[in-house]
Amino acid sequence: METARLKIEGMTGTACANNLTRVLSGLPGVAEANVSLTKARAKVTYDPARTGVEAMKQAVWRAGYKAE
Repeated sequence: METARLKIEGMTGTACANNLTRVLSGLPGVAEANVSLTKARAKVTYDPARTGVEAMKQAVWRAGYKAE
């Protein structure tokens, strides 16, 4: 397992953070996702054989936010 930390832009409230946690947790190979509204960051533990940072960024973008 590996851990990715992404900077998230565009969140405005708790509902945004909860939505992104659900989106990231739903990706294949993601064991755990935690999104912090106050830090504007996501911490994702994942299996690199099943997913990667680019897939996470795309999922965040499809949900209406930006990840770096």
